Amino acid sequence: MTREKEIYKVTLLGSAGNAVLLTFKFIAGVLGNSAAMIADAVHSLSDFVTDVLVLLFVSISAKPQDQSHDYGHGKFETIATFLIGLALVAAATGIVVSGIVKLVAWWGGAELEMPGWIALWAALLSIAVKELLYQYTALRGRQLNSQVMIANAWHHRSDALSSIGAAIGIGLAIWLGRRWAVCDPLASIVVGLMLVRVAYKLLKQSVGELTESSLPDETEQEILQVIQSFPDVQQPHNLRTRRIGNHIAIEAHVRMDGDLPLRVVHDRATAIERRLKEHFGDDTHIALHMEPVK
Repeated sequence: MTREKEIYKVTLLGSAGNAVLLTFKFIAGVLGNSAAMIADAVHSLSDFVTDVLVLLFVSISAKPQDQSHDYGHGKFETIATFLIGLALVAAATGIVVSGIVKLVAWWGGAELEMPGWIALWAALLSIAVKELLYQYTALRGRQLNSQVMIANAWHHRSDALSSIGAAIGIGLAIWLGRRWAVCDPLASIVVGLMLVRVAYKLLKQSVGELTESSLPDETEQEILQVIQSFPDVQQPHNLRTRRIGNHIAIEAHVRMDGDLPLRVVHDRATAIERRLKEHFGDDTHIALHMEPVK
């Protein structure tokens, strides 16, 4: 099965889970008189929307290079990761704002509504299902080297964390009485701030890729070590690196004895490219500029 189809399969599984959960949460929120559960259902709806984004952008990023995209379409996957990060920020902000509004109302003397048991069971079911979806999606994302899948996995976990907050608030309100109903908005604020931190990491990574940031220093050092592993190669310099979707691009200047025949230099450049692809993947874009030793 191709990488694109594997991503489709995992994402469709998550979409099915999100569709079932958001429907159940809305029903449980209404029947259980729980604003927290209705907010959690909205969060599941945002997960469903991000699944659609993944399916759309991965199909585009899988297209090979063409006349208008010499380096392929991998950046579209990065764009999807960026949009998922924004969706996560929006969901987290909604959770925090909703919690603050309830907290302010409670502080002003308002009596918060008591949730029902069905809302608690819905939250517990959501925690279990969404954590399983997170583990599976994150695992497959690492195996397929797909940042957009890993970002989507965190969206699954964000829903699980949101449900934990809802479960704590609903549970305390049910077991300890109406005076403890304020635990619901307090827990949602804490969870929302946790999600903002996750969203920040996703956005930082995707913005870095979109603005052509270099690969980490340790990766560039590994690249130089591979090039210098050939005894007749000297002084690799002007190294430039970047990420294009799920693969990387490497450009470097390499010096060799200027008296060597062109065929020998060409064969050495080919050998270096082959070894770099063995380390970083067959789709790695490599451009070497061979120079004579001065």
